[in-house]
Amino acid sequence: MTSKSMTGFGRGEAEAGGRQWVAEIRCVNHRYLDLKIKLPKGCAGLEKQAREMLAATLHRGRVDVSLTVTGDFSDLQTIDINSGLANTYRDALINLGKSLDLKDDTTLSQLASYPDVMRLKQQDEDLDSVWTPMGQALGLAISTCDTMRIEEGAAMAEDLQERLSHFSEVVREIGNAIPELLQRREQTLNERLQKLLDKVQLDPQRLAQEVAILADKTDVTEEMVRLDSHINQFRAFLDADEATGRKLDFLLQEFLREVNTMASKINDAAIAHLTVDLKAELEKMREQVQNIE
Repeated sequence: MTSKSMTGFGRGEAEAGGRQWVAEIRCVNHRYLDLKIKLPKGCAGLEKQAREMLAATLHRGRVDVSLTVTGDFSDLQTIDINSGLANTYRDALINLGKSLDLKDDTTLSQLASYPDVMRLKQQDEDLDSVWTPMGQALGLAISTCDTMRIEEGAAMAEDLQERLSHFSEVVREIGNAIPELLQRREQTLNERLQKLLDKVQLDPQRLAQEVAILADKTDVTEEMVRLDSHINQFRAFLDADEATGRKLDFLLQEFLREVNTMASKINDAAIAHLTVDLKAELEKMREQVQNIE
């Protein structure tokens, strides 16, 4: 399995009972998993199932989910008749007619038009039945979103592998340059001592000690060994069957730490250009890693 991007979009549709369900997912990068779900009215009780379904596939990123439904809702609508209130209205009209000596010509349609005699009542959804089409639409949206994230993640992983290969080549180039650097510094040290001491014969043993101290200060073997280990671990994380974006980000910080230590130990103008190249490559890799799940 390759790395996944945290950026993606997915859409899914399902139809049941004369209604059309549409789920849309939009994802961007985020340090943790941040789910924001918007459900149709009356479906709030299904948020837990929706969250669990999303979290099973999406492990990091800000995820905005919108679920909508349109269609025929007549099965959820009933007429609530307030017979008691209708009787009250009728009796009041009869009494009013008697007091005014008017004929009572009240009709059924008139009574029904009075406030609160007849009310449209919306029944609650059967959440067990609703979850089937809703879950189907959501599942399709997750699948299409995940496919996009995988494709983009594969492209990023390929780019990171190429940059990592270039990084490794530069590290090897620095390693190969160290022996020549030590030889130049030994020669420079010898020339300076000859100039300072003029014609005084140098003690070869003392010179060897100074060269050894110089070599120890310039020794970057440990840093290069750790960088080699970090490179192998980075490649393994890219191929891991889990979300490794945060691990990759932390590992790049360790890369930078070793490069800075190498630069300070070597302190050579020519090699400094190579360490700058390493840092530039790490910065580009970090920009990519910020969007890996």
